[in-house]
Amino acid sequence: MNYNVPHTAYDSEEFRKHGHGLIELLAQHLEQTTTGKSPKTINWNLPENELNFWKEYLENGTLEDFFPEILKRTTHVHHPRYVGHQVGIPAPLTALTGLIAAMLNNGMAVYEMGMSPTAMERIVCDLLAERIGYSDASRGILTSGGTLANLTALLAARKAKVDHDVWNKGHKQQLGILVSEEAHYCVDRAAKIMGLGETGIIKIPVTSEYCMDMDQLRKRYNEAIADGIQVFAVVGSAPSTATGIYDDLEAVGKFASENGLWFHVDGAHGGAAIFSTKYKSLLKGIELSDSVVIDGHKMLMMPTITTALIFKNGEHSHTTFTQKADYLLIDSDEEDWFNGGKRTFECTKSMMSLHWYILLKVYGEQMFDQNVTQLYDLAKDFANLLESDPAFELALPPMSNILCFRFVDNNMGLKALNQLNQSIRQQLLEEGEFYLVQTKLKGVHYLRTTLMNPFTTADHLSQLMTKIKRVAESLRPQMIN
Repeated sequence: MNYNVPHTAYDSEEFRKHGHGLIELLAQHLEQTTTGKSPKTINWNLPENELNFWKEYLENGTLEDFFPEILKRTTHVHHPRYVGHQVGIPAPLTALTGLIAAMLNNGMAVYEMGMSPTAMERIVCDLLAERIGYSDASRGILTSGGTLANLTALLAARKAKVDHDVWNKGHKQQLGILVSEEAHYCVDRAAKIMGLGETGIIKIPVTSEYCMDMDQLRKRYNEAIADGIQVFAVVGSAPSTATGIYDDLEAVGKFASENGLWFHVDGAHGGAAIFSTKYKSLLKGIELSDSVVIDGHKMLMMPTITTALIFKNGEHSHTTFTQKADYLLIDSDEEDWFNGGKRTFECTKSMMSLHWYILLKVYGEQMFDQNVTQLYDLAKDFANLLESDPAFELALPPMSNILCFRFVDNNMGLKALNQLNQSIRQQLLEEGEFYLVQTKLKGVHYLRTTLMNPFTTADHLSQLMTKIKRVAESLRPQMIN
């Protein structure tokens, strides 16, 4: 065995050589994708084929080929024809903050293991709280993604609203939350992790416009109380993932206040609209909430995975996880905001505040304003293009940058049309020029776009429509027969 291998792995000259090469490669990738010069958004491969490629590469591949192969075999989100998932288009500067965070590797459980990023986190969270409309009493944390942030918020809600000490003594009765049937599935996941089960996840039907039905909210709440369920929270979507539709946060907030419930807003995707002068009205009522989740890695141009969880009452950000780790944490009579291990689910987390802080420092809030506004405007432009073409049908007018639509043919029934739209999406995926996704709403299969890329234009979307029609023409005879 070569006992010098660990030292070799830390060779500064090797790092310098490969690092310079990678930066040049990524700069070329950025230029090729953002300008649309690259012909494909994704080079589709079957899972088994991809698995076999990397098995072979582990045995016979070279370090020099590793990074280029990664670029060939991943989805290019910077390409203007990327209109798929709710994954952000990271500003290149944040790749550099990611690099320094990975190298320094400060775990941030306690202050001395992340002094600079801890201070930056406080500054970022205080700014977000102010934009939400909270007072100086609010506090926030950054955490690894919306799923974990929503779970943490619901844990805080349970601690604040349930008299029994569930954290230390377990459940004594059935607890429950109220949430839209169109809410992101991570809310269900969080509730089940907390032991609420199906009974404790009280789904509220949506209106024909796909926002939470307030009459149904009152009805389902009263039914739950009558069934002996202790409801402690209601979750508003800002917006829902499938449709991009915002709940009426003001109405939900008033309902929560009237009934003594914790009001949580899942703004993982659309909470970023707090920065948009034009669209922040979509979040009217968010200031009534007790907690809000906003992802930086969606429309705020940061890499995955970084999420802000902001509490109206800062005390709730300190009391959710009450357990001792005496070798790390000390008791304090003063606010202990700087020891993250007391306040987050993670005992270790990355230096994610660097991404937020550097974008605010270099570009300011106006960049967030312009990005969100441009993407929401583009969705409206796309909707207008679709409505002007009889070959397409909108599911509903867009409120955000998420838009659902389908190809239609009056000679085909629902089942055949569903199959046709599924097949269209699959062929587009395999051809790789465009990347979009799909969803099903009330039994109808729709193509779904999330316009995340500031380089995407109405011309690109018009090209997408033309492409879909060509693919549909090639597939339609098979569906009819």
